[in-house]
Amino acid sequence: MGHRSPAPPPVTADERPRCWWPDGIERADPLMLLYHDTEWGAPVDDDRELFERLALESFQAGLAWVTILRKRAAFRLAFSGFDPATVAAYGDADRARLLADAGIVRNRAKIEATIGNAAAFLAVGAEHGGFAAYLADRLPRPSPALPAGATWANVPASTDESDSLSEDLRQRGFRFVGSTIAYAFMQSVGLVDDHLPGCFRYRG
Repeated sequence: MGHRSPAPPPVTADERPRCWWPDGIERADPLMLLYHDTEWGAPVDDDRELFERLALESFQAGLAWVTILRKRAAFRLAFSGFDPATVAAYGDADRARLLADAGIVRNRAKIEATIGNAAAFLAVGAEHGGFAAYLADRLPRPSPALPAGATWANVPASTDESDSLSEDLRQRGFRFVGSTIAYAFMQSVGLVDDHLPGCFRYRG
């Protein structure tokens, strides 16, 4: 999720300072604030949730993250709660249903990728004892916090680690997992911690 805009240092809402990305029109959106406060950067070890986050980041490509959050409930309903085994078994009727569902992002390539990625996700899990275990082997936690004095300019769009993760996922059959998407996923599930100094969630 590339929640990036040329915002000033941490903004304040409801008396608590937050990171740079819930600003402008998104700053007032309660879904964005709740996501920042409770999910973004928090470690995730549940495979179903990891699949959901990866799928949503893939759907976000080219769109504002707030758009995905507003459609999140519809995505969960449409994709069977993001249970990877169920999604991997989707057939033509499910594809047609998803393409007709106005509640989600009706992008054929992203829908097909999500179904294919579910099968690849299960294969990785079978090989490594779970997708969370696969990620832990590649990207051990905890990740370091940003240094004191860090600003938006210090938050990358991708890193060597996201390049490596993206390449490995693509070799395993995943699609819509370029390095920028991979890094946004890493931010989302706490594989990196990009909360800025001054944010109430900064742990430096």
